[in-house]
Amino acid sequence: MHNKTERLKSMCARCSGDICYPFIKADQPMPEVEKAPSFCPMKRFPEIIRRGEEEYRKPAIREFARLASVQEFECYEHTPDGLRTKYPRLDELILFAQKCNYNKLGIAFCFGLNNEALLLTEILERKGFDVVSVRCKVGQGLKELIGIKEEEKIAGPGNVEVMCNPIVQAEVLNAEEVDLAIMLGLCIGHDTLFMKYCRVPMTVLAVKDRVLAHNPLAALYLSKAPYYGRMRKRLDKVGKGKKVKID
Repeated sequence: MHNKTERLKSMCARCSGDICYPFIKADQPMPEVEKAPSFCPMKRFPEIIRRGEEEYRKPAIREFARLASVQEFECYEHTPDGLRTKYPRLDELILFAQKCNYNKLGIAFCFGLNNEALLLTEILERKGFDVVSVRCKVGQGLKELIGIKEEEKIAGPGNVEVMCNPIVQAEVLNAEEVDLAIMLGLCIGHDTLFMKYCRVPMTVLAVKDRVLAHNPLAALYLSKAPYYGRMRKRLDKVGKGKKVKID
């Protein structure tokens, strides 16, 4: 239940979703938005909802969204045992790129996923795509450029360390005029900069998780287990100048 002492804000994660995503037949009316919780974005920002609907009426956006929805549909199949899923994300990437008639795909990957980037390139090329790729260390920029101190270097003081360069990764794929950019294992923060500077359609195949084999959701699933219980430890609110202690 929403705490009235807190500032009202959109909190879909605390709602069952029965209003925006009801399981009803086509001849039944949609639930009334007025019955949604006070924190529902549909109640708080009706004008944004209307503007979004107008965007979907633009032909190019409408077609892209249609293909995305078709791709979602094709990932399930009805069997005698019930609804089942069909495709891993790699298959989805290939199928969606084919639907969109994309030819040139660009991979922005982390140095730590060199092997995965090569595997992905080979698979995409065998499916008929023209593939370009750019590693995070492109440019040879030293970490001193962004103010990293000697004691903040991963290999320790006195070592040369090349910084990750997501801005240049994005700009290279922009210059290559790829139809679709694919992020593969960029670090948190670096991925944010890549998304900020990427000017072509973009998707994510995998994100970085150094501990959990690039599967960050595993930490969520384990958060109620004894070994990962620290994930749910309550901390003071984080603000500017405050440091968060993990363990």
